[in-house]
Amino acid sequence: MKSCLVVDDSGVIRKVARRILEELNFSVEEAADGQQALDRCRIKKPDAILLDWNMPVVDGLEFLVALRKEPDGHVPIVVFCSTENDLDHITRAIAAGANEYIMKPFDREIIEAKFREVGLIA
Repeated sequence: MKSCLVVDDSGVIRKVARRILEELNFSVEEAADGQQALDRCRIKKPDAILLDWNMPVVDGLEFLVALRKEPDGHVPIVVFCSTENDLDHITRAIAAGANEYIMKPFDREIIEAKFREVGLIA
């Protein structure tokens, strides 16, 4: 079973994402900010990370830059999931090492399609 870390400061978003990902046969862990996510990744890298941009403590972009510098930090597939939908944010996320970018609000079809595009599901 593949694993996914859902990183978002909104408990509601984490709950919705968890439900969708579990239906897609992922084991799911959660983090409320980028620092919690980095701490979890240092213990065990997930196969995928669904990542919000705007969070307290360490935001999504700062987390991604730090993750990619870690040993095996290139391994997780990172899908940014944010309300920030302008070209500058998307370009910065991809340049920092994001594999994909989806907009909030999202649904199962969007997550499933993006995870299929990056090879996480068949």
